[in-house]
Amino acid sequence: MRGRAYPAYLVALFTVFYLVPVVHARSTSPAPFSVSSAHFPAGAAPLVCGLAVAVCWGGQLAGRFWGPLVVQPFLLHVLMSTDLSPAHYLGTIARRRLAYAGTVTLLALCSAAYLATDLFDRPGTALPGLAVTAGISAVAAAAWLWGQVRAVRDNLLLAGAVGASALVVAAIGGTAPDGRYGHWLAALVPALLAAAVGPPAFRALPSIDLARLARESARASQARDYAWTGTLHHALDLYRPQPRGFTSALVRTDGSLRGYLAQGAVRALRTPGRAAAAAVLLPVGGASLTHGVAGTGGGPEWWWWAAGSVGVYLGSGWVGETWRGLRDELTMAPLFGERWGGLPARALVWPVVAVSAGTLLGGALVALFRWPLPAGRAGSTVLLVAGSVVLVLGARFLREMKLHLPLELLLPVITPFGDLSGLRVVAWQFDGFVVVLTGVALMNAVPSATGAAALAVCLAAACVGAGLRRTGWAHRGLLSRLRRG
Repeated sequence: MRGRAYPAYLVALFTVFYLVPVVHARSTSPAPFSVSSAHFPAGAAPLVCGLAVAVCWGGQLAGRFWGPLVVQPFLLHVLMSTDLSPAHYLGTIARRRLAYAGTVTLLALCSAAYLATDLFDRPGTALPGLAVTAGISAVAAAAWLWGQVRAVRDNLLLAGAVGASALVVAAIGGTAPDGRYGHWLAALVPALLAAAVGPPAFRALPSIDLARLARESARASQARDYAWTGTLHHALDLYRPQPRGFTSALVRTDGSLRGYLAQGAVRALRTPGRAAAAAVLLPVGGASLTHGVAGTGGGPEWWWWAAGSVGVYLGSGWVGETWRGLRDELTMAPLFGERWGGLPARALVWPVVAVSAGTLLGGALVALFRWPLPAGRAGSTVLLVAGSVVLVLGARFLREMKLHLPLELLLPVITPFGDLSGLRVVAWQFDGFVVVLTGVALMNAVPSATGAAALAVCLAAACVGAGLRRTGWAHRGLLSRLRRG
């Protein structure tokens, strides 16, 4: 009885705090999306194939950074010092964690489908829907293990094969007469994918690189400590890719350094993964931002505007490592005197140009397809897009100048609603997102585009001032340094 008390306690907590509220919410409100038995089979295969591909790729990517075999460094050291084979103890850990991951994914997918659709209201769609969610959960767990134990080349091959197979199956399912058996085909796809990925991943356990696993476990342990102590940005910094290659490209043939813009571009190419992500996010964010700002005849569309601003904000942090270089130079001792006039130009030229160019590219494509814009909104669209870019750059500067968690944030904030010091810590952790979303909401509330752009500039200036205070420059005579520079 003692061994079953804790699982029974967890089941009771899950039932009271999760299952009962979900069932009550669904029973008291209609489903936002209707999945009728007539239309579900025809479109099920392409939809499920796309979802399975996204889950597989996401699981592979998660496994490369934090896989299921990551354990405490001391426990891994103890296991490695025994006479047990790696396949024995790593297989046990992997099976247990994959079971947990699959169960959590299954519950999340079933809850989302139950709350958002009427998929489980009829037996004709409930059984295939349950089979689809179970298959996708198995795919997520298997891809998570594959991403960690297989090499990068194998991961790329799997990603390409899964994408190509999904296109073929989606085409076959879409051409079936009246979508017949489309739902069962959609249920079969993730099951076959999980069966194809899982066993080879487990067979790779005996040949896993234990030294690399030890490094990953040590890094994960350090990141976990950073996250629990309130310095999430330090935890994320541990997973930044190390720059490599193109070292000699920073110097001309005559021995002099290249220009500031060329230096930033070369540093961005030294982390190709982050640069590729920025090259995708900036145009997409710029397109969404321009689409939301242009809006319709009734005014801007706030959701598109906010989503585009967040995309540009994320892309602005991945255009290179110049933000971190600026923070390091501002916080370190001035070894060569107080003259720093070229520091902002050297560090900020590339991110400003890259973010502006990427946003302009995405915005130009949207304007080209939507031309002519709603009457009287061309000038206001340009002002609002420019103001949003300035706001995003200010928010990025504020985030990148972040150091350690200030102790004053841990002091209690007593209100009639309780202690709100935790909200201050959360706002400090995600200050860039808070500034972007709050700034977009305030700009949307301003009736004129000129006033909104001016507000964005003021918010960006406040972010720059707060960022400089974080590095300590406000306490060392910033104005006098500027005059000496």
